[in-house]
Amino acid sequence: MMRVLAAALVAFGLTAASAVASVEDQIRERIAPVGKVCLQGEECGSAAAASSEESSDGPRAGDVVYESACTACHATGAAGAPILGDADAWSDRIDKGMETLVDHAINGFQGMPAKGGCSSCSDEEIEAAVEHMVDAVN
Repeated sequence: MMRVLAAALVAFGLTAASAVASVEDQIRERIAPVGKVCLQGEECGSAAAASSEESSDGPRAGDVVYESACTACHATGAAGAPILGDADAWSDRIDKGMETLVDHAINGFQGMPAKGGCSSCSDEEIEAAVEHMVDAVN
């Protein structure tokens, strides 16, 4: 009887130990970092960081910038923004000239924040987006 009891206790102990190890593995997996900070110039060892850097081959096209940053306001007219393709809304603005339009887009004007709130957009990309919107009217 003692042998049976001893065997049962050993089996129970082994089962409990594996269950605890499994729970600990699950906890480690849940609290593991989801990313890693890599500063420019440091070797991160990540192929994803290198490939995203290599894939950037210059400024984005105007239509791409428009879709990612400008469409929220210029598709709905939010905050008085002229809607893409609305000749009446754009005519007075176009009459002021491209230089003025681009300046307002880059530096902000009335209800529009600087660069339309797209802090990652370069001046060149903003200019391309403005040209895209003006071309939609012409």
